[in-house]
Order: sequence, then C-alpha cells, then structure tokens
Amino acid sequence: MQKLTLKDLYLKGKRVLMRVDFNVPMEKGKITDDSKIVASLPSIEYVLQQGGSLVLMSHLGRPEGKPSPEFSLVPCAKRLSELLKKPVAMAKDCVGADVEKLKKNLQPGQILLLENLRFHPGEEAPEKHPDFVADLATCGDYYVNDAFGTAHRAHASTALITKYFPKTSAMGFLMQKEIEALSPLLHQPKRPFYAIIGGAKVSTKIALLKKLSELVDGLFIGGGMSFTFFKAQGIEIGNSMCEDPATKTSN
Repeated sequence: MQKLTLKDLYLKGKRVLMRVDFNVPMEKGKITDDSKIVASLPSIEYVLQQGGSLVLMSHLGRPEGKPSPEFSLVPCAKRLSELLKKPVAMAKDCVGADVEKLKKNLQPGQILLLENLRFHPGEEAPEKHPDFVADLATCGDYYVNDAFGTAHRAHASTALITKYFPKTSAMGFLMQKEIEALSPLLHQPKRPFYAIIGGAKVSTKIALLKKLSELVDGLFIGGGMSFTFFKAQGIEIGNSMCEDPATKTSN
C-alpha cells in the first residue's frame, strides 16, 4: 500500500494531530539549539495555509513517566510562536479535561502543543496503558508523523496510534524527505557501503542495527551506545553510560 503524504490529505476545516520531534537541548529552561523546531516548520505552515488546525505532540528528555518541570515543552511553544509569528496554545497535559476543552475550541489556523508525552507511562509502554493512545487519537481528524528521529520506537504516539487512523495516517514533509533520501541507499547502493549510528540507547535501536548489519559492508557504532558494545566484549568502561540488559543482545 502506498504511503500517504501530507499533500494527500484534504486539510481545510480539519484538525491534524501531528507528531513532531521537539526533543531539543536545554540549559536552565532555555533552548540551546532550536534546529528540530525549525525543521518542523514546513509541515506546520502547510497545514495552516491549507485551512487546517494543528495539535502537536512530542516528548522531551526522559522524565520516567511522570510530570517534571525541567522537561516541560513550554519553552518549545514559546520558540515555535516566535518562529511562526503567531500564538501557540500550550496544554497543561497531553490528555485529560484541559486538552479536551482546548482541542474543541481550536479554530482553523490555530495551533495547540500538548505537554510532554513522556509525563505518562502510556507513551513508552502503550501495551500496558491502552487508554492513553485512545485518548491521544481523539485529538485529530488526521494523524501525521513528522518525527523521523523517533519513528523507530514502538511508542503510543509513533506506532500504535496509527490503528485509529487506518486511512488517514500520513507522513510530514520532514519524514518524507528523510525516507526519500535513504531509499536509494537501501536499494542497490554503491559499494563499499558503510553506516554510522550513534545515540545513547541500544535497546531502542537493536532491531535497526541487526537489519543494517545485513545490508552494509561495515557498521560503525558511536556515541554513548558504544560503551554497551565495549562491555559486551569484556572491555572496561569505567563510569561510562551503559545499558546492562542490552549487553546480552549486542554480542
């Protein structure tokens, strides 16, 4: 089945629930690099130009399934408002009575940003909290995923939510751009073909790593996850970050 893109959706008068990646670096409540927010602008602006309204959702950091002021998305709402030169409403939560009221009052051309998805355990463990993803799904007529950097995770807002939008799930412009750029590399690439992957957590990327290992001539592991591989090989890593359970799957 052909994947839908944002331009395949009739947006006038519709409310779009869009997964974005606003997991931006912060220091003392201030954004130090807004490039991820800037990257989301083409999709956001397109929906608004087409007469739709937007409910945006994202995670930020690792608050471990409970509210934490240091991981609030409020600074992201303020920065997005500055970039768009228009108001961005900020919800106190990502589900619940406050969200219900705000989404019902949302008019074409308006934007609502939900609070950090990871303030709820249902985001990272949707199979244990099915009501969470069901509540999120009520926020839009369409679902658009424009968060390429988190698309590999089987979380409520990235994977399970699509079952509530069987024919109205689409990819945003950033997602589309990344997929189109990667597709030639995964189908008859020039040899030798190498891949470099970084990040902190092996557990969320192990399936991707295994698949890549079948496609490439060499796989280079960098970032924090490299220490998990070192430890799996019996190499001392001192106090460096490591996912101990993942060492069993990284051999």
